[in-house]
Amino acid sequence: MVFGLFKRPRGGTVLPGGIEVDPSGAKPGEKVLVRYNGLLAQSGADQVYLHGGFGSGAWYDVLDVPMRRAMDGTWVAEVPMHPEADRFNFCFVDSADHWDNNSGSNWSVPLEEERLW
Repeated sequence: MVFGLFKRPRGGTVLPGGIEVDPSGAKPGEKVLVRYNGLLAQSGADQVYLHGGFGSGAWYDVLDVPMRRAMDGTWVAEVPMHPEADRFNFCFVDSADHWDNNSGSNWSVPLEEERLW
């Protein structure tokens, strides 16, 4: 469950811990932009990776995406959503194997179901 979630005017979602996911309410098969300004970014990590997976239970199609440092010092990555997923779950790891996993809870955002009517 995600607490402290709110929508930004541009359509993204801000999560606790310095995380932004854009767009809010992405659909399966779309790409989302994840922006990270959490513990690892603020500790001077030289490389950050998004570690993520899909599903409401055990993660499937787990992926590790290298993030790039933006000019403002945050880390960003574009991540394709699984075409059949209902949820995207993720955390972060740096090149020294330090993890930011939201105190063991990871981060999780629901994906909107495609409506056919």
